[in-house]
Amino acid sequence: MHNSTPLSALRNLLIAQGLDGMIVPRADAHQSEDCTPHDNKLAWLTGFSGSAGLALVLRDRALMFVDGRYQVQVRNEVSLDDFEIHHLHDEPLADYLQAHVTAGARIAFEPLLMVNSQFEALSATHCELVPLAQDPFDQVWHDRPAAPCGIIREMLIEISGESSSQKRARVVEQLTQHQADVLAITLPDNIAWLLNVRGSDLAMVPVPFSFALLHRSGELEWFVDSNKTQQLSASLLDTLTLAPQESFIARCQQLANGKRFLVDKDYAPVALRFAIEEHGGEVLWAPDPITLMKAHKNDIELAGYRECHEQDGAALVNFLAWLTHEVPLREAAGNPVTELEAQAKQLEFRQQQPGFIEQSFSTISASASNAAMCHYHSSEKTNTPITSQAMYLNDSGGQYHNGTTDTTRTLAFGPQDPQRRLHYTAVLKGFLSLISLQFPVGTQGHQLDAFSRRALWELGLDFDHGTGHGVGHQLLIHEQPHRIAKKVNPWPLVAGNIITIEPGYYLAGQYGIRIENQVEIINSRPGFCRFSTLTLVPIDLNLVELHLLSDTEKQWIDDYHQQVRETLSPRVNAEARPWLFAATAPIRVQAN
Repeated sequence: MHNSTPLSALRNLLIAQGLDGMIVPRADAHQSEDCTPHDNKLAWLTGFSGSAGLALVLRDRALMFVDGRYQVQVRNEVSLDDFEIHHLHDEPLADYLQAHVTAGARIAFEPLLMVNSQFEALSATHCELVPLAQDPFDQVWHDRPAAPCGIIREMLIEISGESSSQKRARVVEQLTQHQADVLAITLPDNIAWLLNVRGSDLAMVPVPFSFALLHRSGELEWFVDSNKTQQLSASLLDTLTLAPQESFIARCQQLANGKRFLVDKDYAPVALRFAIEEHGGEVLWAPDPITLMKAHKNDIELAGYRECHEQDGAALVNFLAWLTHEVPLREAAGNPVTELEAQAKQLEFRQQQPGFIEQSFSTISASASNAAMCHYHSSEKTNTPITSQAMYLNDSGGQYHNGTTDTTRTLAFGPQDPQRRLHYTAVLKGFLSLISLQFPVGTQGHQLDAFSRRALWELGLDFDHGTGHGVGHQLLIHEQPHRIAKKVNPWPLVAGNIITIEPGYYLAGQYGIRIENQVEIINSRPGFCRFSTLTLVPIDLNLVELHLLSDTEKQWIDDYHQQVRETLSPRVNAEARPWLFAATAPIRVQAN
């Protein structure tokens, strides 16, 4: 008799409990973009390794729901004998339950893994949603990885720019305005910012996974594994109460009666609503006020971003000088540089910088057609040579002690055909159109998005991702709440916000182009803001049809390159300096 599969083990457990099915999302209790191996139940159950999706396990069939990015990948990773594949947005789970599952069917879910809006949508179907009190995977996932236990470190006020007690006082003011008694904090980066701590539970994600309750009295309860807090000072620990992470929901139940809790409407688990409402409390659904405070950087944080971008720029110039030298040489010798080798060498150059801690996300090192996949990551199986015929796209970043970086450059090491040059020039024009823009204070991200697309739209082209995202201060690479994208983002952009500008264009099976700078929003004239660049890395002009650039666009590039050259020349390796001077020479010089 063969061993039971994860799917059959879960199904047997559900049947034993009198359940007709279960929803298994790719989610943790914090709705994190990156799941720890302990929390990635969907991967264990199905084999799917993507960052978004969910499974519906029924007695007689099982379904996988993924979005457009993963329609190919899911079919390669998941057993099509076991799972039907559906589109997450075009045929939502709620519609499927209503149309294909018997009325009254008892469908289980874990309330810690579902947000209230999902719960409301699914509750409107004719199925009965059954919240599970216990995690069923504890019984069926026998080799489940342990929950992470990364050591937590404190962030000095010289780097954070504001004490935890000052931050808490500001949040308490918001609670008072909202007439709320308690703020339930479920987003780990909000807790890290509030307490001036950083974690190491997951590589490249410097937050400790935890929960917190901040009372209007200023009292703070932190629900975190105490093994993680060994290195924290008494001066911090004396200002709060520590409790085990798993006691968070029980504590909310205990506190609930007669209390008004502010709960994040987009990210908090519905388990919180149940805990509070079923025990006599009231839920005020609102954005966690910390999210917006955290996005508004103070002067010390902004100085940290600028400094770490100089270190990062030096590392990238050292890398690009090396790459530009090696690609033709090694190609001629029949031993070309590969994506993985370039990626490793780039990390080496970053590691030489004094403030560098780790990468801020998995590097995208993509040659030729691999770059047409926006979220490509090279592997032994896909590792492609970087040659003079192909374009090469590199999207990478670093976590530094005083900030976080994210930069993309697309490069050519030999002549390219007119279509590629036209497409690259259109992406560059979109980048320049947005980065040089002056806009009214309080403009929202979606109102700016079209500036980055206009040159592509004129060619009948577009790209299928956002144009920019917030970046945390030695925190998450994708930080809420700001976005520049077609989708409405109702948060005003103001001085002190940090965001990326990254238009692109992707031709399936052939090539991908993206140019990305991280920028700081600064005040320009009364009532207006503009972008000030943080990223200091030359933009490859070998691919540009210069006659399609206006004098203003050329001037912006020349001014930017002069800034890059003057800032980085004292910082880069001696052997990289000639490349830096050539790559940042004024356009009229490069054109000759």
